Amino acid sequence: MNPKVVDRFLDRAKKWKEEMTLLRNICLDCGLTEDFKWMHPCYTYKEKNVVLIHGFKAYCALLFHKGALLKDSENILVQQTKNVQAARQLRFTSAKEILELEATIKAYIFEAIEVEKVGLEVPMKKTSEYEYPEELLLKFKEDPSFKMAFEALTPGRQRGYLLYFSQAKQSATRISRIEKNTPKIFDGKGFNDK
Repeated sequence: MNPKVVDRFLDRAKKWKEEMTLLRNICLDCGLTEDFKWMHPCYTYKEKNVVLIHGFKAYCALLFHKGALLKDSENILVQQTKNVQAARQLRFTSAKEILELEATIKAYIFEAIEVEKVGLEVPMKKTSEYEYPEELLLKFKEDPSFKMAFEALTPGRQRGYLLYFSQAKQSATRISRIEKNTPKIFDGKGFNDK
C-alpha cells in the first residue's frame, strides 16, 4: 500500500477531494491493494490493475481498467472516447451520488476482481484493423523507407499516429501532421515521445 503517497495526492487535490476520498475508502473496503500509478491512486488485485481514481474538470471518475468486460447491469459505465477499447468509467459530480451508489460501485468492483481472478482479457483491435488515412498510404508509396520505419514501430506507437493523423478533418492538415512527425517515426519514437 502507498497510503502516504495517496494521502499527499488527496491533500493537494483542489477539486473532488471528498469524492475521491470516498472512492478510495470503497476500493479499500473491497480488499484491493492501494498503489499510485500514472500520477493517480490505483487499486490492484494480485498486482493486476482493477480501478483508478481520477478527477476531471466536470467530474471525478472511477476507471475500470477492463470495464468493457463488465456486465454493466445498471448501464452506468462510460467509454471515454470511441478509441478507448478496454477501460470504462463511473463518473460522479457529488459525494452524495457516490454514497447513494456505494453498493453498486462495490458490486462493479467485485465483478472486476472476478475478471482478474479468471484472467479474462479484452480482445483488442489489431493495428491492421485501424483505418490508414489516404495521405499516409500515399507517403508509404512515395517513400518505402518511411513505410519500413512506420512498420518497425511498436503496435501502440503505430496506433497513436494513426489516431492522430486520422483525427484531422482536412487533407492538408493530415499531410502536415505526417510531415511534422516523419523525423520522429524514423527515430522509432511514438507520437507522445520526446
